[in-house]
Amino acid sequence: MTVTETKAAYDQHGDGVAHHYWQGAFIGDEEAGRRLAGLPAAVEAALATVLETETVLAACDALAGALRDPAHPVHTRLAAHLPEGEDPAVLVELGGLLGRRELTRKLRRELGDAAPGRLNRPDPRESVYEAWAPVGLVAHIAPGNAATVAPLSVVEGLLAGNVNVLKTSGSDTLLTQHLMAELATLDPSGALAARIVVLRFPSSRQEWLRLMCAPADAVAVWGGEGAVEGVAAHVPAGCRLVEWGHRISFAYLTSDAWSDAGTLDALADDVCLHEQQACSSPQVVYLDTADEDEVFAFAERFAAVLAARPPAVHAASAGAPDPAEEAELTTTELVARLEEHLGLTRVFAAPDGSWRVMADTRSPLTASPLHRSVWVKPLPRKQLIATLRPMRRYLQTAGLAGSRTDIAELSRTALAAGVTRVTPVGAMLDSYAGEPHDGVYALQRYSRRVAVQADPDRFSTTACLDDLARPVLLPQPAGPLLGKEDVQELGRRVARADAELYFRSGGSTGAPALSIFSYDDYDTQMHAAARGLLAAGYDPVGDRTANLFYSGGMYGSFISFFSVLERLGGVQLPLSAGPDHRATARAVIDHGADTLFGMPSYLWQLLHAEADALRAYGGLRKVFYGGEHFTEEQQRTLKDTFGIETVRSITYGSTDLGPLGYQCTESSGGVHHLHADLHTMEILDVAEDRPVAPGETGRLVFTTHARRGQHLGRYVIGDLGREVPGRCPCGRHAPRFELRGRTGDVMRVATYFLDHRRFLALAEERGGHRGELQVRLDGTDARERLTVRVERAGATDPERLREVFLSGYPELRSAVTEQLLDLVVEVVDGASLDRSPTSGKLLAVVDARR
Repeated sequence: MTVTETKAAYDQHGDGVAHHYWQGAFIGDEEAGRRLAGLPAAVEAALATVLETETVLAACDALAGALRDPAHPVHTRLAAHLPEGEDPAVLVELGGLLGRRELTRKLRRELGDAAPGRLNRPDPRESVYEAWAPVGLVAHIAPGNAATVAPLSVVEGLLAGNVNVLKTSGSDTLLTQHLMAELATLDPSGALAARIVVLRFPSSRQEWLRLMCAPADAVAVWGGEGAVEGVAAHVPAGCRLVEWGHRISFAYLTSDAWSDAGTLDALADDVCLHEQQACSSPQVVYLDTADEDEVFAFAERFAAVLAARPPAVHAASAGAPDPAEEAELTTTELVARLEEHLGLTRVFAAPDGSWRVMADTRSPLTASPLHRSVWVKPLPRKQLIATLRPMRRYLQTAGLAGSRTDIAELSRTALAAGVTRVTPVGAMLDSYAGEPHDGVYALQRYSRRVAVQADPDRFSTTACLDDLARPVLLPQPAGPLLGKEDVQELGRRVARADAELYFRSGGSTGAPALSIFSYDDYDTQMHAAARGLLAAGYDPVGDRTANLFYSGGMYGSFISFFSVLERLGGVQLPLSAGPDHRATARAVIDHGADTLFGMPSYLWQLLHAEADALRAYGGLRKVFYGGEHFTEEQQRTLKDTFGIETVRSITYGSTDLGPLGYQCTESSGGVHHLHADLHTMEILDVAEDRPVAPGETGRLVFTTHARRGQHLGRYVIGDLGREVPGRCPCGRHAPRFELRGRTGDVMRVATYFLDHRRFLALAEERGGHRGELQVRLDGTDARERLTVRVERAGATDPERLREVFLSGYPELRSAVTEQLLDLVVEVVDGASLDRSPTSGKLLAVVDARR
């Protein structure tokens, strides 16, 4: 439901003025009062639904894009609700804070993961699962006249998975209500709307405040001590009170710094920006000295710097001192001037009262009346802790200026005194994504750390407990289909800040191409691949692994599975694939490896080249392969000849998208589970851009979520597959699909379409072939020629295989009978088959006609 529709629905009820937004609808006072009485039941119903972190990120990112564009209709609608005199640029600023990059970084910084709510193993070697869970209901008491605080507080609550009820001031506009309504409409599932309630009422309405706080699991209150005390009276026992109160900040200058003109200009920037209305604005300037004359001299110099600053610009009462503040300014200055006669102070002030610098010989921290009013005091560093620690509950930012050594030493001293934040002078009001606020991470205050201990035998292959509990619900993909060239073009436009890791594809289906990742993306994908490997039966405690993937040339397999094993804490021999099979086998035997990672082509060659030594060793138990497939006959050979017990796919993925699917212990052949927490999958008809019927084979299309700096949506990667219906016997909810080859494996030859997989199946099932098989296409003067090249294995009979192909493949037989095609079967050494020079992957089809 759009914002307009919810407003219209409300108007039909005739319930007064719609000051409140309640779970997707605008309502009036009477209806809000009724719903407040039933708030506990509404919270329970909302918490029973699933809210994926990706749902929050996707909606916030879409809203951020609209807010950053002044011409966007959403921006226009919200600008109408800004407080009088508020600069519309605040919406652009808010958009900058709600983007995926910033919120993902915040999640990683504060909760350690971009999907912190999933029950994963903190140590893959133990069947213990931990996650950050919502506290339940968070009641937010927002301050007045702070346009961005209220909505950002709700977003923090949503990122932690909570239901949120927010109180705005009775004098506030309806900006937050409409902003949250716009956010909720960007989530078709309704999960966001179910977790958002925004009420506008004065603090004097104590009964509503009590109804808000009574069922809350955490209450976040913004404001001074009076505001906190007023709310605390309604906070029930056991409820977490999160105070975002007023704080005091100061600057601290060493002698080298206070004599530098640049430092004084930077300090003036901190004082004048926002007219000291921010908690991080300096109210006191401390000098590392006990000399009163130095304090007075500095105050006079700094006064001259402030005098040169342009006057403050107050828009329509926004930021200008009110009568009470004017009285405080006048009183503070008057008292300071009176104390000049005692030799305690010296005041330097603008004739019009627009700024004042008050030098004071006494060190204790004194709050400033703000509006460009600054105290200057002496404080030798050896007295810093004793002087400031009594005020530790109120301290926030210390802006330091001095030498590099001074900064290091003073930072530690200031933190020991109670400061929660240290910055350079001139950057006291700056912030960064994921920065702690007042000494804590907000998302941790709105979350609980929960744990589940499981039977290690029954859950040995379960990396994420949520896989057994519920399906992952990600936003549905939309937009045009992308091919390889489209993705390469997107890659060329990735910003430098997001282009941190480059991989080159193996080039098995064309020219090698570059794929670009941020390290955050890479880390997310390697953790996913690690979870998939556990599901496939890898044991990080007992297995000793030889990593035999190809490395070098920017190829990613070896590096990726090195990273996977590192995250699993598994024992690893990083040997890499190499031509010296004897040396590789010797290392495997000498170091007691029982598990092999690698490409089927390479592992097949290694095992047969060193068959005698490896059979005599008898220690191989597991093979995890990637990039290609071991056929059923090849797998039988591995088990019968070498005693290998487990032969399973290590992952299904692509260089562009990373890991896409994984096998469980119930999977075989080309059947994989989707990494449903990272991707959504579609299966489209081979000829038309429409979904296939359930169970039919089609083109696999993937949309990757949460890739930083690039959107890879609806990527047609060139593989064919079909959906496997029903829930897997392993118990996981993740969808299953079966790989059915690549679109490039289907050849147009002599007016017929022929499939490499059909040749391979006939060779194995009817011809008893257990080795590799490659099809080569050539053009001749008379007709096309199709050569089936099979690896020499035992008593391979090319004529027998030719008869098998002709008798079992009617289309092939017709092409040969009609003399449109010559069919040749060659028996060759496996090393002579054509392979990708980058990955060593066997080329299933070599088309030499072009």
